[in-house]
Amino acid sequence: MIKAVLFDLDGTLLDSAPDLVATLNYLRSGLGLAAMPIDDLRQFVSRGAAGLIQAGMPPCDDETMQHWRGVFLDHYAENSFVHSRPFDGVDLVLEELVRRGVPWGIVTNKSEVLSRPILEQTGWLSSVAAVICGDSVKQCKPHPEPVLAACATLGIDPANTLMVGDDPRDVEAGRRAGSRTALALYGYAAMECRAEMSADTALIHAPEEVLDLLEVSGPV
Repeated sequence: MIKAVLFDLDGTLLDSAPDLVATLNYLRSGLGLAAMPIDDLRQFVSRGAAGLIQAGMPPCDDETMQHWRGVFLDHYAENSFVHSRPFDGVDLVLEELVRRGVPWGIVTNKSEVLSRPILEQTGWLSSVAAVICGDSVKQCKPHPEPVLAACATLGIDPANTLMVGDDPRDVEAGRRAGSRTALALYGYAAMECRAEMSADTALIHAPEEVLDLLEVSGPV
């Protein structure tokens, strides 16, 4: 039986693509390049700043990549919750988990300095029971360390925890930690990696479907 739920942030709880792509387009404008549509880059959002830069900027050397990444992160830090919003149904799911007494947490590769302001804006800090960011641990997803750290914070065995994410790294981290896993098909990268998922990973098409998995006694 699932006693706790862990969520990835970008592409699972939060539709952050508008602000992340806007920051990429800020970088592009500095080179005189035209803005790219959100839909052309949405699938790269779960790969972080480096993934977006690789997808939307010209090829470059390592030094240029590091410079662009620094500019990207500085701009995004000031504009991370302009158009970003929770996916439809997310707030209701989180409220229902709290009502049922099921603790929930966030496991993200995003740094704490970028994550905390967003969580303050969404109001989730008042109910989230664990927040593990990319710099909270030594290893990021797909390593199991972040999921194990969240489970330890919650005091829940990984076997009784559901890890929900929209990227293969989320699922792999959950599996390696010994947690149940679910792939959010409403997220960013999910459709292209759906074939990679094994039969023991639940496929969900809307946040509300997380609630349907809580009473499953066998493998999710």
